[in-house]
Amino acid sequence: MRAMLLVNPKATTTNRRTRDVLIRALGAAVDLTVEETRYRGHAAALARTAHAKGYDTVAVLGGDGTVNETVNGLLNAGGRAERPALIVIPGGSANVFARALGLPNDPIEATGATLEALREDRRRSVGLGQALWEGESRYFTFCAGMGYDAEVIRAVEGLRGAGRKATPARYVNTAVRHYLATDKRHAAMTVKGPGIPAAEGVFMAIISNTSPWTYVGSRPVEPTPWASFETGLDLLGLQRMGLPSMTSIIRQILTERDTLPRGRHLVQLHDEAEFTLSAERPVAFQLDGDYLGERESVTFRSVPDALQVLV
Repeated sequence: MRAMLLVNPKATTTNRRTRDVLIRALGAAVDLTVEETRYRGHAAALARTAHAKGYDTVAVLGGDGTVNETVNGLLNAGGRAERPALIVIPGGSANVFARALGLPNDPIEATGATLEALREDRRRSVGLGQALWEGESRYFTFCAGMGYDAEVIRAVEGLRGAGRKATPARYVNTAVRHYLATDKRHAAMTVKGPGIPAAEGVFMAIISNTSPWTYVGSRPVEPTPWASFETGLDLLGLQRMGLPSMTSIIRQILTERDTLPRGRHLVQLHDEAEFTLSAERPVAFQLDGDYLGERESVTFRSVPDALQVLV
């Protein structure tokens, strides 16, 4: 089996020694080519190259952003019809996609699980989400968002650009500070779609392809507990941002359960093929934790059985 391993050398939770151990372990099991990502979008370009050159598998050692780039590179590649399978080894701060697949959050342990999957050719077909806006499109593996959560991601990315690490504590502290400065009276967004009654006055929308949505340390955060890789997309929209409403929803999504959050001012969708979020002014937009600017309209679609993952 020919495999290309894409390594993000700036991944949060790995170092050179750990990467060398993982590379030797994988290299003993497959015919391995190793490529380090050097700039934004490089993982997507390398994944397209792996597809064009007929690699059987593309492995990723990095965080959710590197995984997202790789997935988009694989799905947007031309050439041969058979797409390489994906291997994910967590190396970021949250590693939501890897953990949602059932992999350990430790890169060494995850490599051991990956080697077992390789020996047994154990594959899983997963659905993805796709966002479309202004003639552009991009796939996402676990979540998208518009409004408040994307604004928090934008703020954290600014801190990372200043040299600070994206730790769970930093996300929480940034979310609290940003909440205090957020306009809680003038919601901009409307949710609508085929067969879906329009819901107006949405401040924040979480779109999920699986659950959990994210993690705070080891604790899963589950605003859409019914979401999965085998169903369509789920959504949770907040129509109120006052302290009582926010306290209630935070308490619910931090509690492990199999029921949907409750509240009079929630917009909830489950297992939908398509819907659109439109806004009366540009609002912040993110996919898989990657801030993508401000948008006034984004359509979200479910893409069933989009990818084969060795897991």
